[in-house]
Amino acid sequence: MPVSSCGLRRLELSVAEPESSVDFFAGVLGWTVIAEPGGSFSGWVGDRLAAQVVAGDRGWHVFFGGDGPRGLTEDSSVDGGRVLHGPWAPPPRHGEPCWVELMVEAPEDGFWTGELGWEVKPAVEDFVLFTSARHGEPRAVAGRLATSRARGWQPYFAVDDVVAACARVSGLDGRVLVEPMSVPTGLVASVEGPRGGSCVLLEAPAGWGGTWSG
Repeated sequence: MPVSSCGLRRLELSVAEPESSVDFFAGVLGWTVIAEPGGSFSGWVGDRLAAQVVAGDRGWHVFFGGDGPRGLTEDSSVDGGRVLHGPWAPPPRHGEPCWVELMVEAPEDGFWTGELGWEVKPAVEDFVLFTSARHGEPRAVAGRLATSRARGWQPYFAVDDVVAACARVSGLDGRVLVEPMSVPTGLVASVEGPRGGSCVLLEAPAGWGGTWSG
């Protein structure tokens, strides 16, 4: 059994036009943008890396902290190094990742418990929490939703005001895919940049996972 992964190491967005995409997310989420070698960019909130944006067409890729680098599935990997975002990290600030959720039609929860040392806790219909006991009592580290609407890992970003953030999305030629609505995680909206990169905005989460952090 691997050492239980206690959270998110980093996020990477692969899109055709990384510079315009990182500018979009910086405008919505308030990132400080740094140009990296090779034409990629990183978005920061204070001293914490929010995401990297690179050239390509894969969309979001999720890197969990773990024992050693390796590929997983559903556009995810394990990456060595310090976990920046998760249930034992500082509370997420505006613009930071604050949750990740796997959306699949045919769940294979045993894969994730086997690869990442997680446990499964049923939450609501068609939804479970993956929990980690890496540093003591189990805490929610990720979610899994059984659905045919989408597929893969969906990143969530914290925002102070989800309605205002949606207005910024529209003003920057992005799309609001799902208008603000209350779900068990909190008040959310689903948005997408003009070059892709759909994600969920979560209003004022008290901790990693919004209400699941309690």
